[in-house]
Amino acid sequence: MEQVLRDLPKKAKDKHTENKKFFAKLKKRPPKNLDYLMQELHEKEFERTDCLTCANCCKTTGPLFTNADVARIAKHFRMKPQRFIEQYLRVDEENDYVLQQVPCTFLGADNFCSIYEVRPKACREFPHTDRKKFQQISHLTLKNVAICPAAFNIVEEMKKLTAF
Repeated sequence: MEQVLRDLPKKAKDKHTENKKFFAKLKKRPPKNLDYLMQELHEKEFERTDCLTCANCCKTTGPLFTNADVARIAKHFRMKPQRFIEQYLRVDEENDYVLQQVPCTFLGADNFCSIYEVRPKACREFPHTDRKKFQQISHLTLKNVAICPAAFNIVEEMKKLTAF
């Protein structure tokens, strides 16, 4: 997995222009069965991909925390939401709550998440490859293929299946 993660940014960069064209085409004319296809590709990929061997998303990026996430996680820690914010989060350029630092504070050395059961929505849904109306989040997917080997594989497979 270490080699895969070392190679991933370059592979994603090499495919970036191709992927941008693919997503532009997908946005204009999404296949009727796109949601079904994405769900299928996502499930197939995650049958063979174990996030615990990777955790690159937790090591290199931080999720957005919604107010609901803050309230849920603060309750888990038995602390007031404002105290949780002060201790773990900051407000970014877009006025969103994000982690003060990466790798994620809640990621253990064994790649397990210490708040897995109450983790933020963005973490639960990452890499967002099984979302409905997938073509609407192409900007996010373009970033995620450089972070997540599974997302990279899903997009490559999707290009083959849609005869791009």
